[in-house]
Amino acid sequence: MRRDPTKVNVILLAICQALGQTGMNIIMTTTALVGTIIAENKALATLPLALQFTATMLVVIPASLYMRRFGRKAGFALGACLGITGGAVCTFGIFQSSLAIFSLGSMMFGAFMAFLGYYRFAAADTASPEFRSKAISLVLAGGVVAALFGPETAKWSRDLFEPVTFAGCFAIISGLHVVAFVVLQFLSIPRTSTEVGAGTGRSIWEIARQPVFIVACAATTIGYGTMSFVMTATPLAVVGCGLRFEDAAFVIQWHALGMFGPSFFTGHLINRFGVLNVMLVGAALLAACIVVATSGLELHQFWLALLLLGVGWNFMYLGGTTLLTEVYRPEEKAKVQAFSDFVTFSTTAVASFSAGALQNLYGWTTINFTVVPPIIIAASLILWLRRLRAPVPA
Repeated sequence: MRRDPTKVNVILLAICQALGQTGMNIIMTTTALVGTIIAENKALATLPLALQFTATMLVVIPASLYMRRFGRKAGFALGACLGITGGAVCTFGIFQSSLAIFSLGSMMFGAFMAFLGYYRFAAADTASPEFRSKAISLVLAGGVVAALFGPETAKWSRDLFEPVTFAGCFAIISGLHVVAFVVLQFLSIPRTSTEVGAGTGRSIWEIARQPVFIVACAATTIGYGTMSFVMTATPLAVVGCGLRFEDAAFVIQWHALGMFGPSFFTGHLINRFGVLNVMLVGAALLAACIVVATSGLELHQFWLALLLLGVGWNFMYLGGTTLLTEVYRPEEKAKVQAFSDFVTFSTTAVASFSAGALQNLYGWTTINFTVVPPIIIAASLILWLRRLRAPVPA
């Protein structure tokens, strides 16, 4: 019996998503704290994270073009190699107490993230229209494993090379990417003639003027930017309130569960209630996160706020990704996906750059109030498209 390549690809991509996202969860839990230890100016504690997202922004378009020329499998393998190298460089940077070297390793992780972001699109490459949203959801569901093991791994590997704190975390990340590199060799995603042929289809500016593209891109951009901005500041806020590193890891763990746990059923919700309604609920959950986060500084308030932030991101990001697949023709796929992710990670880079400084200067409440206007904009755009799509009364 011949195996369904879509299902096999989804399983393999979900495994690699789990491995890659486990590393990212370790990074999100520890990087700002590493920055605090090795940076002379504590306002630069989140600089490595900001540079990571900047690297993602810069690499996301070349990554798409590389995969159009050489295929998804070759691109993802290159991404895994960047992850392996990034872990080694970060480990060396911590041993040297060098923010510059550590930041270089973080930028390599950012380049890896540019490739990681295409896992969800790769799942849709061989999927039928009916299965597409579920395929995307199931790949992102690999992040559930990462949510369970990422922060826990950060805790036990923190003192692996004692007395050099946190170096073990990044050595472990290199190992995770080695495993992912091996798993990726079993992918089977054929290249189509439309992928090989460049320069065809409509211009990106013509496509970007469509209401569907505007809303899809706004949802992924605002959802990801809001999530990154608040999450980047969270470990600093938790530890700054007198709570322990273990508490920060616990909060990030539940945040990651919120990000990826719903992926098991988000695709079903999109098929059942419509993508715009799911995205609108995501915007409402992001708003609820702000309400909880500004209500106090106890552990349970950090926990609930970051859980809501994760679920809101899931609905916005998955919904926006699914909506984006309606915009392009096969020959336009690479450039539309690349442009959308470029906009998303450009915003995320700016958010990460500013999160550490704002947290140090103005505190946790200001961090949360800052993201209120973007959430309102996202909700307004979703309602606008829903109105445009509403059937005209007879």
